[in-house]
Amino acid sequence: MKLLAFDTATPATVVALLDANNDVSEDRHVPSPGERPGHASQLLPLAAGLLERAGLSFADLDRIAVGTGPGTFTGLRIGVSTARALAQASGAQLVGVSTLRVLAEAVMAEADGPVMSVLDARRGEAFVAAYDGDDEVVTPAAVTPEILAGVGRPGWLAVGDGAVRFRAVLEPSGAVVPADGSPLHSVNATALARLGERAPDPGREGVTPDYLRLPDAEIALRNRQGP
Repeated sequence: MKLLAFDTATPATVVALLDANNDVSEDRHVPSPGERPGHASQLLPLAAGLLERAGLSFADLDRIAVGTGPGTFTGLRIGVSTARALAQASGAQLVGVSTLRVLAEAVMAEADGPVMSVLDARRGEAFVAAYDGDDEVVTPAAVTPEILAGVGRPGWLAVGDGAVRFRAVLEPSGAVVPADGSPLHSVNATALARLGERAPDPGREGVTPDYLRLPDAEIALRNRQGP
């Protein structure tokens, strides 16, 4: 299977290519401190570059996998809409993969128990889920730090930029948070591609962003309008 996978749920733009030899190549753009995410400008060039280096084109793809979040509204919208357009143009299958699941998948082999995936949801909240092998033991949710403190268990490994931000909340529960600069906190391109390879095909219209909550702009509008 020739598969292109990408994720734009976090500030990074992560792209992976699984080729016919079952090898995974990857590329990514990580914004510098203070720089805005480059999803709109970086996603297609990164994907085209991987394909070109492999001697392939978008028309050669059998499947496209996209990270469905949760994450920023703008990032997810760019990723999913791009994936739909590419699948439509190339005729490739389209599948979605949870970004939280990707984070956990990358470290599952190293963990002695469940893995918590924690993403910074902004507004002082976190997106969290937990996995034990193939089992989802904590359902994905947007939570406050107070609730997050009750999710972790002694020995659970917590990864993601939210685990870094809320380290002071997670570690008292016994959860293990790797060092701030650890690559375990980033979306892993190989895990993204492998999960995309295994994902069932829901049809192109079945792949949608998983925001877990309303976009900031809609919340602000509702607050202005009142009850």
